Amino acid sequence: MPVIALAAVQLGSLLAGSVVIEAVFGLNGIGQLAWTSISRNDFPVVQSIVLVVSLLYILLTFLGDLLNAAVDPRIRSNG
Repeated sequence: MPVIALAAVQLGSLLAGSVVIEAVFGLNGIGQLAWTSISRNDFPVVQSIVLVVSLLYILLTFLGDLLNAAVDPRIRSNG
């Protein structure tokens, strides 16, 4: 059970590391967009990227919690 929760949190951390991964491998993606937007002071794009990444992180942790509840019946509520 702790593996599921830890995997959900680590997947969210991988989203945060996308800037480094895209810079090293020369990929175009949300990390590259974030880097160029920060360097050009394009704050609406930076705010949008932060919103999308944070929503994905919340969704991943929520799905991890749901999966934990499906695996372990002690977590489910009886009321």
